[in-house]
Amino acid sequence: MPPDREAGRAEVLAAVSRETAERLDILVAELKRWQAIRNLVAKSTLPVLWTRHIADSLQVATLGGDGASWIDVGSGGGFPGLVVAAARPDLALHLVESDARKCAFLRHAARAAGLAVRVHEGRADAVLPGLDRADTLSARAVAELSDLLAMGESMLMKGAVGLFPKGRGYAAELTRAEQGWRFTADVLPSRTDPEARILRIRDFAGRRIPPLPASPT
Repeated sequence: MPPDREAGRAEVLAAVSRETAERLDILVAELKRWQAIRNLVAKSTLPVLWTRHIADSLQVATLGGDGASWIDVGSGGGFPGLVVAAARPDLALHLVESDARKCAFLRHAARAAGLAVRVHEGRADAVLPGLDRADTLSARAVAELSDLLAMGESMLMKGAVGLFPKGRGYAAELTRAEQGWRFTADVLPSRTDPEARILRIRDFAGRRIPPLPASPT
């Protein structure tokens, strides 16, 4: 399918600058080129890549505020990390990914699109404690919210705001997370899926202390 006829492309690119549009076109072209050998995204989402992945990631980029630094965990095929970098070239952006092959793609795609990002290969709970404080921490389709908070605890405790897109099960995930962690959550609507939400986690205060067992009588 020619690029100008891809589902959602024209609508997405009409909402961004010419420079951002050029960077996004390069990212999509490189993802498709690598997809055959790296399986970066689900094959079923390729026909709607611009809406399912690009637009979905762009809305996360708009929620990051005016902070200067951003860490994306489990960047995989570049979502939302590379898309955030394309839309926000002002950011100091770090991508954390445990799969070496996906890290190779992230580095290549970033170079091709002229994006100044740093790619860190490794598990988030091992990489994050060694990084400087960030203003924003994001993760898309990586893990349940409780697990994301555990992975990002070191960064969230330093004041980072978490941005975590979630599907229709967001309410149950939020309830489970609140049982083990102390934080404030803003539940924001998704512009790409009426059943999805973006959870903005702030005022993170760590784990809840379990109550002491009752004394024997």
